[in-house]
This record gives sequence, C-alpha cells and structure tokens, in this order.
Amino acid sequence: MADLAQLTAWRDALMAARYQGIRTVEYDGKRVTYATDVEMAAALGDLNRQITGITARIAVVRIQSSKGL
Repeated sequence: MADLAQLTAWRDALMAARYQGIRTVEYDGKRVTYATDVEMAAALGDLNRQITGITARIAVVRIQSSKGL
C-alpha cells in the first residue's frame, strides 16, 4: 500500500492530466492511459477515498482516564 505522499502525488498528476484533457498519465516510470473521463473520475474517487482513510486514522485520538476508584 502506498503512503500519503505517494497517493497525493498520483492524485495530483491525474487531476492535472484530466483538467488538461489528457488521457495518459505518467508517474514513477509508469504510464496509464484511460479510455474515458468516467474511468479517470473513478480513479480519482478511489485515490481520494484512500487519502481520506489514511488522514482519518491519523486525526483521531481518544483519551480515557479515571481516578482509579
């Protein structure tokens, strides 16, 4: 599984290509060509879900204490 920095880099590359109307994205020496904008949107959605999952785990801190009685 990729880390937050890698997922963010992939998402940024995909978003930049999508908004420029480019269907081929290159990152980490790999090239991916998407057939439709729907495929690109699905890939972006998946990346955003993974990023949210990582950041949500980091942001939650629960503290429980007692007086020992």
